[in-house]
Amino acid sequence: VSTQSTGVSPQATMMRQAVSILSRRCQRSFSAEPTLHERLAALIPENRAMWTDIKKQHGSKSLGEVTVDQAIGGARGVKCMIWETSLLDAQEGIRFRGHTIPDLQNVLPDAEGGVAGEPLPEGILWLLLTGEVPTPGQVDWLKAELHSRAALPSHVEPLLRSLPKDMHPMTCLLYTSPSPRDS
Repeated sequence: VSTQSTGVSPQATMMRQAVSILSRRCQRSFSAEPTLHERLAALIPENRAMWTDIKKQHGSKSLGEVTVDQAIGGARGVKCMIWETSLLDAQEGIRFRGHTIPDLQNVLPDAEGGVAGEPLPEGILWLLLTGEVPTPGQVDWLKAELHSRAALPSHVEPLLRSLPKDMHPMTCLLYTSPSPRDS
């Protein structure tokens, strides 16, 4: 788009984008609600200490026996991993951090700005990462943060379009992902 057709110079457009980014960051810095980064910075050391303590106290205890059938069957029924974020129960369905889906529909922010609807994915993500029910403001912040990171690098779309249509999706992903040497 040319400057003549829009009447806006590239410098003005860049300035408007910079002001928008700064205003979002300044708005967050004066808010009383912690961001996801701030919550995780507080929670990670606490959790690390808790799991270190559990390992010290119980690290040598056995969790049971494993049969060959269980190993061949994908470890079905084997208690072999601690996973706090979700639990699938045959009777009551899935629980996310101890909450059933109906519970979450009543406590997580929804698209209408309230609760009692379908929870926004950002609210569920916050809950999975922190174990805490986020406020509507925290969900709005996370949504804005994720959207600000959503743009693809300019090389990705042309590269994807150049790949064979029958290529496996995971191979396509590998082609578009930076290598560790690139970072």
